[in-house]
Amino acid sequence: MAVWMAGVDHTKADLDVRSVFSFTKKRIEQLYIDLRGTRGIEGCILMSTCNRMEIWFSVNHRASFSPMELLCEYIGVRTEKYAPYFVERRDREAVDHLFRVAAGMESKIVGEDQIITQVGEALALSRSCYAADHTLEVLFRLAVTAAKRVKTEAAITTSDQSVIHTALRNLEEEEGYRVAGRRCMVIGNGMMGRLSAQTLMEYGADVTVTVRQYRSGIVDIPLGAKRINYDQRLAFLPGCDFVVSATSSPNYTLKYDELSPLRVDHPIRLIDLAVPRDIDPLAAGLDWVTLYDVDSFHIDRQSEKLREALDRAQGILDEEEERFYSWYGGKEFIPQIQRIKAAAGNNAAARLTPALRRAQLGEERKQALSREAEGAAERMINHLLHGMRGCMDEDAFRLCLNAMEEVLNTTDVTDL
Repeated sequence: MAVWMAGVDHTKADLDVRSVFSFTKKRIEQLYIDLRGTRGIEGCILMSTCNRMEIWFSVNHRASFSPMELLCEYIGVRTEKYAPYFVERRDREAVDHLFRVAAGMESKIVGEDQIITQVGEALALSRSCYAADHTLEVLFRLAVTAAKRVKTEAAITTSDQSVIHTALRNLEEEEGYRVAGRRCMVIGNGMMGRLSAQTLMEYGADVTVTVRQYRSGIVDIPLGAKRINYDQRLAFLPGCDFVVSATSSPNYTLKYDELSPLRVDHPIRLIDLAVPRDIDPLAAGLDWVTLYDVDSFHIDRQSEKLREALDRAQGILDEEEERFYSWYGGKEFIPQIQRIKAAAGNNAAARLTPALRRAQLGEERKQALSREAEGAAERMINHLLHGMRGCMDEDAFRLCLNAMEEVLNTTDVTDL
């Protein structure tokens, strides 16, 4: 068993390249479906944020693919064109990277708060799609635990850390621009949209949020914000001083052809926090527009205090990583676990055979059901054994494996 990953992030790829590899939730779910049965893959987790896309694999000895090539082929782009923007990591290097990512130590804004949630959500989505195996489950869960320890014990954040907070601070410090008292519109009501609206109100802005009409009729916006229908955004925009767009839409929320006819007699700052872009880059050519995107804001300075905090954080990560390796160190048992899984799968398929013979089904369907039963039994046994490995010492676990293998190999399903 091994852990592989590949990804693109803000350190190698600009916004337009990252947009090519941006995944919506629906697209990730489809990826998990399409990858099922791929030779050598035991588990998969994909994480897609504004600043990175990373795909993680738990693989067995049969795996012979390149994660980067697999992903490029899946998206339909040439590997050689995008290879310079990718990084591939394996085993310890991959594990260390995930822990640093979860702790915000690889983020554009060091110590950002959102990444812990994003790592947890990536695991939860993979789990809900039955794509995460036990190795990735444990790895991601421990990475989140480590990140929470860093947040509370290392204090690498000295203030609120998010793109919108950084954007507003940079505008104040570098351009002398303050949003207090200004009329602001936020396009988007997802996590980033709500955070932007809340932050703008904390800075003293008059905030209006666009909402779409859903069948449920329930749309949650921050307390104190006004709302308008999404379709009213262009009519509302000329009266604004500041506009933030943060949606997951694959299409522009503000197009140049829609903006250019507007009659605007004062400057408006447009902040595009989406990947892929929400606002047409051509809008920057309008004389009343100042356009920013997620790559416009960054922190280059690290104080001595922050560097010391990062050293403490790395020490915490090293401790938590050893917990993973302690659990993962049971890989000497993998050949025996594989035999037990195979025996359980064969057992389940054999039990189903008499019922399938009697069933009024085509031969192809019967074979498919047999394979599904075999696979379900293997996954159940795998989950059970990895859970046992985490709660008993090696000697006890070895005795359990020996007993299970003996029972499975000596059981005659025709006698049951």
